[in-house]
Amino acid sequence: MAKLNRQRVTAEVDGEFVVFMIGMRVNRPWKVHRWLPVFMAMPKMLKELSKHPEMGLLGYRQHLANPLSPMVVQYWRSFEHLERFSRSKDSTHFPAWVSFNKRVGSNGDVGIWHETYRVAAGQFECVYNNMPDYGLAKATKIVPAAGRKATAAGRLGYREGDVAPVDESGVVAEALPAEAHSG
Repeated sequence: MAKLNRQRVTAEVDGEFVVFMIGMRVNRPWKVHRWLPVFMAMPKMLKELSKHPEMGLLGYRQHLANPLSPMVVQYWRSFEHLERFSRSKDSTHFPAWVSFNKRVGSNGDVGIWHETYRVAAGQFECVYNNMPDYGLAKATKIVPAAGRKATAAGRLGYREGDVAPVDESGVVAEALPAEAHSG
């Protein structure tokens, strides 16, 4: 099991970045010869990108909750890096893209999708508690979610000195330090 961060942490990213979500949907499971090549293409691309950090991929997370609709969340240094990779005839993506359009195109056997989000510097927030290195923080830099980063509004820079809300008994709605927990 992965080591847990027993404190609230967040990501720290210098400058803008891109979140790219990509997935597929198997519409006709019995047509394995149509969807299996699509499914097998992504691991090759991720392996290539992981070996070449200069290509701009910061990190990724694969999601296989639904075996007929796998997806990958990717974090990129910039849109330019993402586009350069996708269009490069020397990368693993370009031949897979061409193959998909030749073999499947718009016949309905398997669907593909992607969403691209360009995130301006400081225009994101995330928090992880009792989690291993994960998501954007794993792809970039993990820092304590404390001080101005203790709340979502603070991490987004909406309110200076923002504090977490307190319930009617006076309990603050943020995690206690790990040493304060018993058992």
